[in-house]
Amino acid sequence: MSLVNNIEFLRHLPKMNAFNGLGALAPAVPTPLVETTEFGANPGALKMFSYVPEQLARSPALVVVLHGCGQTAASYDLGAGWSTLAKHYGFALLMPEQQSANNANTCFNWFDPEDTARGQGEAASIREMVGHIAGAHKIDPRRIFVTGLSAGGAMATVMLATYPDVFAAGAIIAGLPFGVAGNLREALGAMMQGSALSAPELGDLVRKPSTHKGDWPRISVWHGSADRTVHPGNADAIVRQWLDLHGLPLAAMSKADVDGHPREVWWNADGETLVESYSITDMAHGTPLGLAGNDERYGVEGAFLIEAGISSSYHIASFFGLTDKVRQPQIAPTGVPRENADTISMTIPVPADKPEPATARSSGRPGKKQARQQGKPRSNSVNVSRVITRALTAAGLMKQP
Repeated sequence: MSLVNNIEFLRHLPKMNAFNGLGALAPAVPTPLVETTEFGANPGALKMFSYVPEQLARSPALVVVLHGCGQTAASYDLGAGWSTLAKHYGFALLMPEQQSANNANTCFNWFDPEDTARGQGEAASIREMVGHIAGAHKIDPRRIFVTGLSAGGAMATVMLATYPDVFAAGAIIAGLPFGVAGNLREALGAMMQGSALSAPELGDLVRKPSTHKGDWPRISVWHGSADRTVHPGNADAIVRQWLDLHGLPLAAMSKADVDGHPREVWWNADGETLVESYSITDMAHGTPLGLAGNDERYGVEGAFLIEAGISSSYHIASFFGLTDKVRQPQIAPTGVPRENADTISMTIPVPADKPEPATARSSGRPGKKQARQQGKPRSNSVNVSRVITRALTAAGLMKQP
């Protein structure tokens, strides 16, 4: 990151209060985020900040965004551009904030059992905030999402694992799988080398403490290939964990370059993308920034906010189904967009006659995919048209549904 860009980022940030330690930032510049002090029970002693644009979309959605260590809700919002996206596309934004009294580096305590269980600590505080803002603004309960960076990313996996009935999908940036650490020593070890657990073992870390019997949330995973703070192996472990929960194979169903970075995709028998993974080439620890698909730029470069030629915030919002305007690529004679003609590499599996649904699990195991309507079993046949459509979407050749 250039010195000029770094200075520009710092110029927008609130002034540091040197007497209150890391992450203690006193608001000094205008921010669209509004603090709510009374939102219900707060066993995790977190702060609640939110932004609700004047014009919400029909059946409004809610995105919960969790900052990284040493950051605040306002600083991460400025860097990642989430309030700008919320205003542009008409969804509500919730940004919980850690306090230095809970963690000296203002990291969410994603490794502390007292903060990572349903109904307890920081996880319960975030759930209370979700309930408060959802009730106040008539949020569509089917359109609640969560994302986060680093410790915030790891805390996002906590929310997806402990409240799968609340969140439809999540996006993890430079985070860690749920349940791989139960104390600080284990957390540091997981950050350094990632988890070697198998997919079923990682999946069991989510299933065993849960009573959830329905569908699991969809998930998008982002990680820099040169990350030296949280080992990139953690991204692979998150993917394995959620592939197992969804009953999907380890081999990606589609591989493509998006804005110059590899993306892998897995979908179910209905052609719905359940898991996707971005490996940001040569990027260190942070949130990738770049020009979005609508030719706009969201966020400002700064510490752990890195120009990488791809707008993670925009792509995540698109994965959540929040962007209603997608740039239509110019099609080359070969059927490949000219801008991606040299980078697209895609595999489209040809399904056998009446294969077992990709989401099927062994009977009696929590997390088994259920039919969408009781008494109406899902067909075992694969809709080939939908599968091909999803593959083309993954490659950037079609608008994402």
